[in-house]
Amino acid sequence: MIDSYRHKGLRRQLIDELKEKGISNQAVLDAFDKVPRHFFLDSSFMNQAYTNMAFQIGAKQTISHPFTVAFQTTLLELERGHRVLEIGTGSGFQTAILCAIGVRVVSIERQKELYIKAKPIISHLGYSPNLFYGDGYKGKASYAPYDSILVTCGAPFIPQELKDQLKVGGRLVIPIGEGKMQIMTRLTKLENGEFETETYGDFSFVPMLTKTAK
Repeated sequence: MIDSYRHKGLRRQLIDELKEKGISNQAVLDAFDKVPRHFFLDSSFMNQAYTNMAFQIGAKQTISHPFTVAFQTTLLELERGHRVLEIGTGSGFQTAILCAIGVRVVSIERQKELYIKAKPIISHLGYSPNLFYGDGYKGKASYAPYDSILVTCGAPFIPQELKDQLKVGGRLVIPIGEGKMQIMTRLTKLENGEFETETYGDFSFVPMLTKTAK
């Protein structure tokens, strides 16, 4: 895998585009500069790797638009050393962005094809998240509680297990809804166990599915 001067230049152009779209969190922008998105795409998409587009990555799944990745990550309000649960490893690009920010990542993927494919790419970049093949609806209680939980697929409802595994003061960012569009939602866990809910408009994700796929 080669990360050329051309690729680095294209990344900086993408970062400028993200800034124009309202992404101002410097840690998120720096992470986009560090992580070569083209590593996570089929070679046929190399020329479009740094455009604000989603692409098929196999198993009927997609790598999200860079803006969507940046926007969701910004909503988490991460600090170095935070423990983050990611539901939907997918290509591994979002996972690598989280790692580049300096958080401790636990990530779950239900598609074995993607789980197997993402691991060596993330490792090649020098990151060591805890990756698991399993059902994201259940979260990963053995690593809880989490400072933040990020769901990278459209959920028909908010799984109770994810709420339970979040720290007080922690944030759960999840696109909610069935069909082609979901509402980007952020829940913040309060001391009394209740949640403050904020919404951030419509986004499009592949559906969050139950059970693991072989």
